[in-house]
Amino acid sequence: MRILGISAFYHDSAAALIEDGRIVAAAQEERFTRRKHDPAFPHHAIAYCLEEAGITAGGLDHVVFYDKPFLKFERLLETYIAMAPRGFRSFKMSIPLWLKEKLFQKTLLRDEIGKFSEGFDIGKLLFCEHHLSHAASAFFPSPFDNAAVLTMDGVGEWATTSAATGDGNRLEIFQEIHFPHSLGLLYSAATYYTGFKVNSGEYKVMGLAPYGEPRFAKLILDHLIDLKPDGSFRLDMSYFDYCTGFTMTNDRFARLFGEPVRSPDQLLTSFHMDVAASIQAVLDEAVLRLTRSLARQTGSKNLCLAGGVALNCVANGKVLRDGHFENIWIQPAAGDAGGAVGSALAAYHIFKGQPRKANGANGADGMAGSYLGPHYAQAEIERRLIAAGAKFAVLDEARMLETTAQALADEKAVGWFQGRMEFGPRSLGARSILGDPRSPAMQKNLNLKVKYRESFRPFAPAVLREDVQEWFDLNSDSPYMLVVADVKPEKHRQMTAAEQALFGIEKLNVSRSEIPAVTHVDYSARIQTVHRDTNPLFHALLSRFKAKTGCPVLVNTSFNVRGEPIVCTPDDAFRCFMGNDLDLLVVGNCVLRKQEQDPALKVDYSLAFEAD
Repeated sequence: MRILGISAFYHDSAAALIEDGRIVAAAQEERFTRRKHDPAFPHHAIAYCLEEAGITAGGLDHVVFYDKPFLKFERLLETYIAMAPRGFRSFKMSIPLWLKEKLFQKTLLRDEIGKFSEGFDIGKLLFCEHHLSHAASAFFPSPFDNAAVLTMDGVGEWATTSAATGDGNRLEIFQEIHFPHSLGLLYSAATYYTGFKVNSGEYKVMGLAPYGEPRFAKLILDHLIDLKPDGSFRLDMSYFDYCTGFTMTNDRFARLFGEPVRSPDQLLTSFHMDVAASIQAVLDEAVLRLTRSLARQTGSKNLCLAGGVALNCVANGKVLRDGHFENIWIQPAAGDAGGAVGSALAAYHIFKGQPRKANGANGADGMAGSYLGPHYAQAEIERRLIAAGAKFAVLDEARMLETTAQALADEKAVGWFQGRMEFGPRSLGARSILGDPRSPAMQKNLNLKVKYRESFRPFAPAVLREDVQEWFDLNSDSPYMLVVADVKPEKHRQMTAAEQALFGIEKLNVSRSEIPAVTHVDYSARIQTVHRDTNPLFHALLSRFKAKTGCPVLVNTSFNVRGEPIVCTPDDAFRCFMGNDLDLLVVGNCVLRKQEQDPALKVDYSLAFEAD
């Protein structure tokens, strides 16, 4: 039985194909179109999924859309009516679009899928509620036979927060909090207020938070959100504009904090850092209260998380350390893209009643490391690189690993392109930029000269699973870079005056660690544990680097520059390589050195930055 799941028309469109309950392929549309967070119908992602499965659209048993447009329209209409006459301009703009296109998505989907197969049977088309898609994406691929499931995001149709229980092939949502009361939208409001882009800049707020003090947390709890002991909450909507307006917050919100909304080109100050620290502290507390309540209600020892808020790895780390659940599993594509996987799995297990098979031994999950995207054979890699004008050497695997590990030990910045592309927002050792975490200059150099982004942004450590406890306060798997934990105290050390000057830090006596490039200013790190079973080549590279340096950790950040999606093809990788200060590019067994490339092929990314 083959089922195609689709998420589209809001942001991060994606497609996923399952076969007899196993995820065969999944990819985001942005990787193919090179348009970041592309919301369009995922033609390219669907074509890839069908090709990977070796079928045409005629071979599909069902196609499932990840939410229900009529329910979403109901929410939109009721909200406008409840707040009339406020929001008339927004109503005037949005309603014609709904009446023309969005309300009739069944017809639109039939026509678009029909482009892959003439005479597509409309009876094969199903719709899954948004939060059920998220919950299914969290529970069904998890390693647990039964679990509590918590979904938190901006908003689906009506739900913004939902609690469910999963058991075998059954999944039931038993509690919801509805729009406009939303933790995701509260965090997005702070994202907007601090000058970052909503639906893409929330992780910047999370990265900025450790630089500040949560001095506004009480203000937020007193005025913006009424947070109950069980984690339920209501927002005071008199401070927000997202229901019927064109911005997230209004003037009353700005007056509450005492400063206007930051413009994107305005310098970040300690005030913005304190706002970020405060909203993070409030989110942490809300999520902890929700998970503690869920543990009491369900009695489960296992927790699954999904929805955009589940990408907040700081909150996830606090839930893990809180200890109310013994085991936690987070869907790596926790945002809307993951709804494509969840809707397909929900149709298979819930609608069709198909049994759920064990995902694997030793706690293995059903996401295959999230390596579910396109891959390229060595001959195809060489053909594409030659066509792009690249100069490269082809090495056997042992020499390729040795060359890469030595370059990293020499503090070179390396582009690493291997195997199947990751599904979700994190690069996990398939489409990655790598560096030496021991280098005090690596964080700043990668941010400013390679990624072309804000210098405060932290990098994640990829660490051998067998060595994680030696370096970090973590005794569990974190394969998807979705849990924050502290670097072990014995690895801390004082930052030198030269290092403080390098980072532009004014405070004295700032500590970092033996791996400063992946240690945030609060000693924390967003950890990826690397497993031999799911990514043997990346595990081998880390092992080789450890043999050379004694350090089983590498800087691992996404292979892209600001304003562009993660690279998908060898051509994308070469273009990115020629547009920044990467020293080495390794694609399959091909090794490219920057100094050997034709300078005429240099890429100017300035227009991409303007679009970010």
